[in-house]
Amino acid sequence: MHRLRWEIVVVLAISLGQSAVYAVLSIIEKMTRPTPLNQQTTSMNRSAVPDRPWLDLAYQVAGVVFPLMPVVLVLFLMAIHVRPPDGPARTMGFDLKRPAFDLAWGFGVFAVIGVAGLAFYLFAVTIGINTQVSPANLAANWWTVPVLLARAVMNGVLEEVVMVGYLFTRWAQTGGRMWVIVVLSAVVRGGYHLYQGWGGFIGNLVMGLAFGWLYLRIKRVMPLVITHSLLDIVAFLGAPLLPVLMAMVGR
Repeated sequence: MHRLRWEIVVVLAISLGQSAVYAVLSIIEKMTRPTPLNQQTTSMNRSAVPDRPWLDLAYQVAGVVFPLMPVVLVLFLMAIHVRPPDGPARTMGFDLKRPAFDLAWGFGVFAVIGVAGLAFYLFAVTIGINTQVSPANLAANWWTVPVLLARAVMNGVLEEVVMVGYLFTRWAQTGGRMWVIVVLSAVVRGGYHLYQGWGGFIGNLVMGLAFGWLYLRIKRVMPLVITHSLLDIVAFLGAPLLPVLMAMVGR
């Protein structure tokens, strides 16, 4: 059990736990600037070399593929240590076995969290605890929308498979109480969104608690992947509408 817990620590240290540490450093840097937090902008999905579209595309593809390696790692670890009869992906419900069930839950949760999350983001910026997030900053190319869609799905797969499917499965094997991993997973999830501000931390902490609670009941990670992917798709492709919404809130 001691070795298993160290495995969890190492997986987090090379994946989203590492992101949480850098996000903590980022919020410290932002809060020590003379500019108020809500007057700062956090840019995401930026072009690497906007003047050379073919090379920029290569950077973007690499930026989608390599962050998924922790997913490959945790599935491999589960395959050799857990040895589930149906495979590690099916054990956590990361498969296409129940598409109607997954889509219904995924879209249903998205409808609730999407509206609440947007409202909370606008509120957090208004009261000064969050930066203004600019989620899509790629140069205009024929591949811009496909890359943003790929990044959205990548985020959904990476975060939900690692932070929920893997962590919850392996933690259960340690004999630990499940409420502990629900809280821990949610705190780490909130932590690696701190680069956006305290609103990003609080919003994702609450979402993590909700996702953990839901996973313990439906035992499938795919609905969470769908919900998360939809949230990011709307955020990335609907980015031009954010300034309009902010202006409306500021009136």
